[in-house]
Amino acid sequence: MYTDLTKLRNIGISAHIDSGKTTLTERILFYTNRIHAIHDVRGKDGVGAKMDSMELERERGITIASAATHAEWLDHHINIIDTPGHVDFTIEVERSLRVLDGAVLVLCSVAGVQSQSMTVDRQMRRYNVPRLAFVNKCDRTGANPLRVATQLREQLGHNPVLMQLPLGLEHKFEGVIDLVEMRSVHFEGENGTDIIYRPIPADRLSEAEEARERMLDIVSMFSDDLLEAMLEDQVTPALINDAVRQGTLSLRITPVFMGSAYKNKGVQPLLDAIVAYMPDPTDVPNDAIDVSGATEETILLKSELEAPLVALAFKLEDGRYGQLTYLRVYQGVLSRDQFIYNTRSTKKHRVGRLVRMHADEMEEITDAGAGDIVAMFGVDCHSGDTFTDGTQKITMTSMFVPNPVISLSVHPVDNKAEVNVSKALARFKKEDPTFQVHIDPESNETIVSGMGELHLEVYIERMRREYGAQVTVSAPQVAFREAISRRVEFNYTHKKQTGGSGQYGRVAGYIEPCEEKDFEFVDKVVGGAIPKAFVAAVEKGFRSMLPKGSLIGAPVIGVRVVVNDGAQHAVDSSEMAFQEAARGAWRSVYTQAQPRILEPIMRVSVEGPVEFSGSMLGTLMQRRGTIIGTQEQGGFARVEADVPLSEMFGYSTALRSSTQGKAEFSMEFSRYVTVPENVAEEIIAKAKARDAEKK
Repeated sequence: MYTDLTKLRNIGISAHIDSGKTTLTERILFYTNRIHAIHDVRGKDGVGAKMDSMELERERGITIASAATHAEWLDHHINIIDTPGHVDFTIEVERSLRVLDGAVLVLCSVAGVQSQSMTVDRQMRRYNVPRLAFVNKCDRTGANPLRVATQLREQLGHNPVLMQLPLGLEHKFEGVIDLVEMRSVHFEGENGTDIIYRPIPADRLSEAEEARERMLDIVSMFSDDLLEAMLEDQVTPALINDAVRQGTLSLRITPVFMGSAYKNKGVQPLLDAIVAYMPDPTDVPNDAIDVSGATEETILLKSELEAPLVALAFKLEDGRYGQLTYLRVYQGVLSRDQFIYNTRSTKKHRVGRLVRMHADEMEEITDAGAGDIVAMFGVDCHSGDTFTDGTQKITMTSMFVPNPVISLSVHPVDNKAEVNVSKALARFKKEDPTFQVHIDPESNETIVSGMGELHLEVYIERMRREYGAQVTVSAPQVAFREAISRRVEFNYTHKKQTGGSGQYGRVAGYIEPCEEKDFEFVDKVVGGAIPKAFVAAVEKGFRSMLPKGSLIGAPVIGVRVVVNDGAQHAVDSSEMAFQEAARGAWRSVYTQAQPRILEPIMRVSVEGPVEFSGSMLGTLMQRRGTIIGTQEQGGFARVEADVPLSEMFGYSTALRSSTQGKAEFSMEFSRYVTVPENVAEEIIAKAKARDAEKK
């Protein structure tokens, strides 16, 4: 257990896909002696990067699941989480940033700020995570780290502060100029383990002095001592480091470092910066909600070992020995064999095994203190659950979970596969909040929903490999919605007499479009026309009609129901009668409200060489895309567009074929909009044909 919290760092490595996050983490582990050989991300040597422990990750050369590890550097303990770059696995970034104190934003020196860089930056802002920027791949043709620093300011709104300058670029990249110590840093020997300090080359000295002056002007705003020292020409590296740390923790500056992780240059100074500038657990305020009283109050947690235990489960895995739960301990001490309480389920659990993770390896530990990130076995819980020692009834605020936008129908090939598919889906659903499963009540099909084609493709492949479950899948189904477009009044009476007491309920009011919410129920009944006891039943009846609209069977959103009148019968009225009255009222006016079909629109960002910008524009326009903007910089073009999700299936193949495989794209859900009339007719016709087949 680490008792000196000032020497603890919890950081994430985040970036756009293929910026070099996992390669950087591999070097960090090597230089901190956590691993003793460097392996390639794509696993060409049959081993693969340490943090990509899943077979699928090594085959594809991408990170699918976030992986945790830890290292020691300059007497500091650093917990590291390597996160995926692909937008389909954005929940892995989301839940990692929820529990981390700081982050390293990795940027490609050639491509600069890319689409997923922006998404990751938004996630960091959501959780107020201080960050350093590491401009990677300075050895690549077209590298320009100074342009990337400008993009940080212009495109992400950061206040970048250059802490280094590159020594050469592209194939001449040798090392960096340290603007704090004013010296050049070279990385020599096998794997760049020998760090050689030399004077700054004479032809670069004036450039370095100018850059240092600009850096001092910015960071001196965060330290009166540094400002005074500048006036007296008594500036020391310690004063600079203190000012940079203050500015970074306040989220008002972003220190920029540079290097080439693949060529083993610039990683050790980045580790120094993580220790010097990233927050320790005591620097970051963490809130929890006290749910013990009638009113929920926000309380500030204390990063102290003596405080009552509070820990958050942020990630689950089905390990070899049962469920593996990743925890961030916020206060107190978590010990093996200790009894802990789940605030959500109110259940009491005994901690059987406590481990510290190193990718897919585990190290047994007896206890973990405030600020640490560990994992435990044998406790059944959900992602986002809060654990305490029972002395307090508090819960941590939950993480943001985006809604899935694409669905597939999964069919097991035989009875044996059906059992295994059921096990696999139950596990995946528990591990990943963005992976959802439901049974279509009419077709009885198993529908899986996720964040994109790759997301679902990976889970289908994992079913086959990890569970031996052979499945067939249907073409992806887009998550269409229905919405009404005009206000319509209703006045409906439900009356049923079958001998003895019958059913009677009358509801009156109107339905209208509602832009603010998916559904809003407004009770304007006066004079007891509908008794208060039955108003909830009326709302329940209307809500029960929302999951399936009559146009194409899609969920209905953006509707407000206002009930302002009704009638009851002294004997025949009941909750069931008023529920049926609400359903009947809905059916009677839904078509009159001119329902329309809504489709999900994706914000698509396509990047590639300038010579293919016309092809990139063309592929988007062919898919009903609305171009938002285009940029050209450093030989690269970026096109941003809003495109209907239904048009994006198979887009990666079309883009590759039209750009010789040199362009890539990312997309994320933007909003729902009305489908064009001709497209709506096709969708309705297909829905009718599907219904006819079922009959």
